[in-house]
Amino acid sequence: MRKPRRYGRFYALLGRLRGAEKEELALQYSNGRTTHLREMSDEEIAMMERAMERSVREAEAVELRRARSRVLRLMQRIGVDTSSWLMVDAFCQQRRISGKLFRYLSLVELKALERKLHAIERRGGLRHRKESAPSMAGMLICAGGGEGGGALC
Repeated sequence: MRKPRRYGRFYALLGRLRGAEKEELALQYSNGRTTHLREMSDEEIAMMERAMERSVREAEAVELRRARSRVLRLMQRIGVDTSSWLMVDAFCQQRRISGKLFRYLSLVELKALERKLHAIERRGGLRHRKESAPSMAGMLICAGGGEGGGALC
């Protein structure tokens, strides 16, 4: 008795491929014999699924590369030194930014980071404070330390 086929993997891959049609794929991998999955052999379906997985991986790699490029461009616009990976990683590792090294960010995390960077850009980018005079905040000023010493603060 023949084991029933499961097409879940095929349909999951088909959903991740943009512009792919079930009938076109079945026709291509059955060498023009059929447009129906149930009429294809197990070997034809396996070969089709392997090719679909390769296509999905390649498309995701391209999308990841483009997302990284967009994020780096935004970082550059807000004032992060993108010529140094150490600076990019230091910026990304901040808890409020992403908390991870740049190279470990997933596509979803890159999209979230892109939104944060757009918000930072709308608010004027990163503000680097230039202190012209030392701040008096946090200094303790004691009065009455004349000749006798012993000034109490």
